[in-house]
Amino acid sequence: MGKSVVFAVVVVAAANALPGSARAQHYYPWCAWYDAWTYSCAFATREQCMATISGVGGICKPNPYSPSDQRARRRY
Repeated sequence: MGKSVVFAVVVVAAANALPGSARAQHYYPWCAWYDAWTYSCAFATREQCMATISGVGGICKPNPYSPSDQRARRRY
């Protein structure tokens, strides 16, 4: 009985330790565009985006995909 309780606690703790993106889908309003095909829309602020492209080039633009568009794209 003791081992099963410990196992259950470990499983629950591991599930709660998942990164936010694994538990819920988030919308990030800023994208770093490096060229026409290479971009990353993973920035909560423009400052984060600007710090990422600093030194490597690229531009920061608002995310062109709405949260509903992103949910639809992730289903497939």
